[in-house]
Amino acid sequence: MTTASGAKVLERFPAGSPRGSWPAGEYAARCRAQGEPATVVMDLESDAFLVVVPAEGG
Repeated sequence: MTTASGAKVLERFPAGSPRGSWPAGEYAARCRAQGEPATVVMDLESDAFLVVVPAEGG
């Protein structure tokens, strides 16, 4: 896990998924179902969707 902009990155997914496929959103939904406040953000530099949670202590 890495941190970025005050958030902890749980997983990253390439932006080139097939149309109608949302693996980052589906992963974030599973995390939220388990109590993690996960959201999806776009990392333009790496052209990837990141599933993040707020960094602890900050």
